[in-house]
Amino acid sequence: MDAAFTAEQDEIRRTLRDLLTRHAGPGEIRAAVRTAEGHDPALWRRLAQGLGLPGLALPEEYGGAGCTPTELALACEETGRALLPSPLLATAVLAAPLITALGTPSQRAGLLPRIADGTLTAALAVPGGSTAAALGLTGDNRSAPWSGGGRAGGVQARHGDGGWRLYGEADRVLDGHSAGLLLVAAHTGGYPRSRTLLFLVPTESHVPAEVSGGAPTEVPTDVPTRTQGLTRTRLTSLDETRPLARVELRDTPAALLGADADTADVCGALAATGHTAAAVLAAEAVGAAAGALERTVAYVKEREQFGRAIGSFQAVKHRLADLYVRVEAARSAAYYAAWDPAAGPLALAQALETARTVAGEAVQLHGGIGFTWEHEAHLYVKRAAADELLFGPVHRLRDHAAVRAGLFGDVSSRALAHEAAV
Repeated sequence: MDAAFTAEQDEIRRTLRDLLTRHAGPGEIRAAVRTAEGHDPALWRRLAQGLGLPGLALPEEYGGAGCTPTELALACEETGRALLPSPLLATAVLAAPLITALGTPSQRAGLLPRIADGTLTAALAVPGGSTAAALGLTGDNRSAPWSGGGRAGGVQARHGDGGWRLYGEADRVLDGHSAGLLLVAAHTGGYPRSRTLLFLVPTESHVPAEVSGGAPTEVPTDVPTRTQGLTRTRLTSLDETRPLARVELRDTPAALLGADADTADVCGALAATGHTAAAVLAAEAVGAAAGALERTVAYVKEREQFGRAIGSFQAVKHRLADLYVRVEAARSAAYYAAWDPAAGPLALAQALETARTVAGEAVQLHGGIGFTWEHEAHLYVKRAAADELLFGPVHRLRDHAAVRAGLFGDVSSRALAHEAAV
């Protein structure tokens, strides 16, 4: 295995870092999160159409760059360093791979090119805010009742003469308030034959050109073009750079993602997407930790006490050295996971723990100013905490990885039942 980055990968990192340094400073980030979209639409268009970020890992036949998850992880490390609020994670990391894996040829041709050029954003809506469980990061998503299990609650799907209809709600949907397309996980078949399927639900914020009067194009018959009974509410979240929403569905028309409800391996596709997403999320968390560390190193070089910079004190040097080792170790784990997605959950656990530790130390080493609302140190703390709430916690990521690796011997049915109950 050659761990060195190629010239193209280094160019992706350099170009994106230069752009974000100019247009995504602390002031711009604070302004972006207060917009209706929760991000800067102009910057998103530049990232999508100028740099092609949403299409980095999409096949070239759909307008993507045909790159590997490593390039996407590189990009997300830089967006994490700047704490950039953008639809990149929800759209390119979570939604697009599911459409690629499960969608019909018509659905892929109708949706993926618009995702690649940034004109369509998407979000994965999972009932109960159990995104980590649905992606198979903290448990077996085939046995855990993360989407209602066919009982009351969650999101239920019914099929009738008018097609599929969805009922229920999903909380803590990442970028769900602004996404042009929702991928909704819902149960169907009732309790005896309960199974999880994914459905496409367009939103009022994104009307295709063929509906809004633009240039006429062929409308795929299995991509819905209208929405009824859909209510989206932006929630107050711990981390403003991770906008969350509640999605309510009341007799909402939807289209099945895929051609056959009986043969679609939705849980398998979610788990495969989860492993790759974990590697990308790990790289993003490493970027946030590295950004916090860089700001802290710059501060201790300037802040003076007893007539000398506090960074010259041995105790401060040791603390910073320990943080540097943590960040580099987490970075190595993240990029190994990008090469081997099976290691994604463990890399994510290490990266989340590193981000939490570095952000906490950054606040401490900044002293009194680190506790103020005006300083950006608290933004790194909130990002670390929010990511662990959304995609962790760390001990569950490690526990499930250990069970899957067989570190505790043969996994009995009793152990699996306990894992599903947790």
